Amino acid sequence: MDGRKNNGGHSTKGAAGRPPKADEEKLIQRLSELDDIGFKTLKKGIEEGNYNFWNKWMEFRYGKPKERVDLTTDGDSFNIPNIVFFGNDKDK
Repeated sequence: MDGRKNNGGHSTKGAAGRPPKADEEKLIQRLSELDDIGFKTLKKGIEEGNYNFWNKWMEFRYGKPKERVDLTTDGDSFNIPNIVFFGNDKDK
């Protein structure tokens, strides 16, 4: 016996997708009660020079900077390999 039927199946059955809007609004309401504490903690962390607090503040205030990748060759040649397709030539 291979035991695959005993692996638990899909754990997201019936719970897949986005939660209902009503649940999200309840969570927002509960968390909004902590706004004063959250802002005081954030202010204290920034004033103490804690980089993590400062970083989060900047990301939420001004948006997270876009990540960029610099692809330079420094004068070297840029080789792109040939792509070979194997398949049925009858379709052409």
